[in-house]
Amino acid sequence: MDRWTWLLGVMVALLVSAPAFCDAPFVVGPFSSGANGGAFPDGWEPLVFKKVTTHTQYTLEDEDGSVVVNAVTDGGASGMIRRVGIDPEQWPVISWRWKVGNVYAKGDATTKKGDDYPARIYVAFAFEPDNASFTERLTFKAARAIHGEYPPVAVLNYIWANKTPKGTLLPNAYTGRAMMIAVQSGPDKAGTWITETRNILTDYKQAFGTTPPPISGVAIMTDADNTGESATAWYGDIQFLHAE
Repeated sequence: MDRWTWLLGVMVALLVSAPAFCDAPFVVGPFSSGANGGAFPDGWEPLVFKKVTTHTQYTLEDEDGSVVVNAVTDGGASGMIRRVGIDPEQWPVISWRWKVGNVYAKGDATTKKGDDYPARIYVAFAFEPDNASFTERLTFKAARAIHGEYPPVAVLNYIWANKTPKGTLLPNAYTGRAMMIAVQSGPDKAGTWITETRNILTDYKQAFGTTPPPISGVAIMTDADNTGESATAWYGDIQFLHAE
C-alpha cells in the first residue's frame, strides 16, 4: 500500500485551535476518559484505505482500571486520527504509552514489503505555501486540486520496529517526506506497557534539517497489509507538553 498516497488523501492540514498556554499538558488523545466499549473521544475518527478491504479493529477497553485503545489486525490496515493544530514551539514534547503483543517476523522498515508495524504514532505537519519553494507550491497545488485540501508537508512516524535498531532514523520506504524513528524494536518488551517521551523539535530537525511548521494531525496505526501477519497492540493517552 502506498503510504504517501494515503497521506495525500487523508492526513490533510485541517487546523483547529490548541489550548492557550498553561502548565497542564494538552491531552490530544484522552482515551482514559472514555468507557469500556464506548465511543472514541471527540475529534478522533477512523482512517481507511480504498484498496485495503481488511481493517484493523480499534476499541476502547478497560485494562487494570484505565481505559486504553485496543488494536487488532489480521493482515489488514487502518488507523485512527485526530486532526488538530498544535504549535510545536509551544508544545515541543509528545508523550504516550503503548504495548504490543508481538512484532512481525517479516517486518522491515527499509522495504515496502516490510513496511508494517504492530504500533506506530504519526505526527503530521502542515504545508505552508508562503514558506514553500516555487516547485513545492506547484506540487502541493496539484495535490490540493485532486484531494480538496493541502496534504501535510512532512510526517514523523514513531514506530515499534522488528529488527531496525532502537534509535534509528530512516526515510519511509515509500517517501522521504515521511521519516521513521524506531522508538522500540524487537520482541523483548512485548507485553509490557512502556511510556515514551520525544522532543518533536529535535526529531524534526534531525529528520528534515529545519524547524517544523505547525502540527496538523496525530494518528495511531497498527497495520499488517504488507506482511500479511497478525498483531495486537494497546495505546494509552497521548499528550503534548511544554518541556521535558
